[in-house]
Amino acid sequence: MDPLVVVEPLKRRRCAECGRGPLEQLVLEFGSPRCLDCADLGHLVFLPRGNAALTRRSREASSLWAVVVRHNKQRTRYERQGLLVEEAALARAEEACLADADVRARRRQRDAARRAAEDVRFTARLTAEILRLFPSCPLDRALDVAAHTSARGSGRVGRTAAGRALDEGAVTAAVRASVRHLDTPYDSLLMQGVPRHEARRRVAPAIEARLTAWRCERRA
Repeated sequence: MDPLVVVEPLKRRRCAECGRGPLEQLVLEFGSPRCLDCADLGHLVFLPRGNAALTRRSREASSLWAVVVRHNKQRTRYERQGLLVEEAALARAEEACLADADVRARRRQRDAARRAAEDVRFTARLTAEILRLFPSCPLDRALDVAAHTSARGSGRVGRTAAGRALDEGAVTAAVRASVRHLDTPYDSLLMQGVPRHEARRRVAPAIEARLTAWRCERRA
């Protein structure tokens, strides 16, 4: 069963039923905006996103709740901003979270330590794979590429499924990106207003020359 959805509008809108506005939050009914009171949700309180435990407990304790979303123009999608829940449910959830705050804090610390250890191991594996594919790549450069592309939450190649699997294409793409930005005038071309595709075309020969040199076995 789909949850109730409340929208934080980007444009000033008024309730189609009572005329109230501009509305900070609204419900769309048959394409027309309704204020929370007219949609029978006015008694709910807003809980911003950010605290997973509090959100989960508030939702479970509330007999009526709604998801609050806002449209992200850049990503062309609606993104969650939080929940509307019953005030009593939120109060009970806050009490429960306070009661086991120490336990959850220790769990977060253990999880953070585990993720950090996993990241160190993966960065080492990625560095080794870079040096296998590009034996003449300087060690410090391979380390920098591996650390940059595998940073947690970065969305870079090293965090993709292919990157985590050490796919040759993904690893090569990470090294190519490093060469593009550090060893060619690509960034300067962009700053001069050169279109991205044209800038890439101009620096492509230099990138391929550097990758070819790094693919050669290091001389004794």
